[in-house]
Amino acid sequence: MLNHTTYLHDTSTQWVTFVHGAGGSSSIWFKQIRAFKKEFNVLMLDLRGHGNSKPKLKDTFKTKYTFDAITNDILELLDFLDIQKSHFVGISLGTILIRNLAEKYPNRVQSMIMGGAIMKLDLRSQILMKLGVIFKSVVPYMLLYKFFAFIIMPRKNHKTSRSLFVNEAKKMYQKEFIRWFKLTSEINPLLRFFRAKDIKIPTLYVMGEQDHLFLPSIKKMVHQHVKSSLYVIKNCGHVVNVDEPEIFNLQSITFIKSL
Repeated sequence: MLNHTTYLHDTSTQWVTFVHGAGGSSSIWFKQIRAFKKEFNVLMLDLRGHGNSKPKLKDTFKTKYTFDAITNDILELLDFLDIQKSHFVGISLGTILIRNLAEKYPNRVQSMIMGGAIMKLDLRSQILMKLGVIFKSVVPYMLLYKFFAFIIMPRKNHKTSRSLFVNEAKKMYQKEFIRWFKLTSEINPLLRFFRAKDIKIPTLYVMGEQDHLFLPSIKKMVHQHVKSSLYVIKNCGHVVNVDEPEIFNLQSITFIKSL
């Protein structure tokens, strides 16, 4: 069972579930908790191998990491907590997991708020991933992670987000990091399918104006999907919920209330 924390609202029956990205943990949502728990029931979770969701010793060598398996971890937690339906808020790779959950179990997803969404890897991203696969066993994993964090969040005003993710990643075991990195082999066909199919679940993409790797593909996709909308935050990088938490919170909560 994934490590998790719930915040129960006195009157609201709606749930909002937060899904972090690779190398992070539920702690990256610390600037969202106060605003969201005033309005909704809130579920914060740590994905397997992250935060306090440490793998059991007996599973260390036999557990296969796939997007479906990790998505099922989230579903298992929802079932355990008897949450039949939830709004989902994700950041970075967490948006892929939310989209996968919505594809497989659309009746469990009321809406999706995708921060720093990854829906296409451009040529630069693909080259970076291939280099990572080649060097993952010989280069210290934290060096690789810092390199990727800098490529995705290169500017001075991204420093807080970059440092937060690097510090969270330090808590992972190297074997866990490599397992997650191997997921990159699944990404391209999965994202191609997501872009091609309009799932018709209300979706808000919240992207940073300076999210140079991922914003262009989201702009294009939103025009093709009926129930999708895009809000771009100026002077903001990939990790929008940390770079501009007040704007992120306002846009997200307003979106949920509008449904």
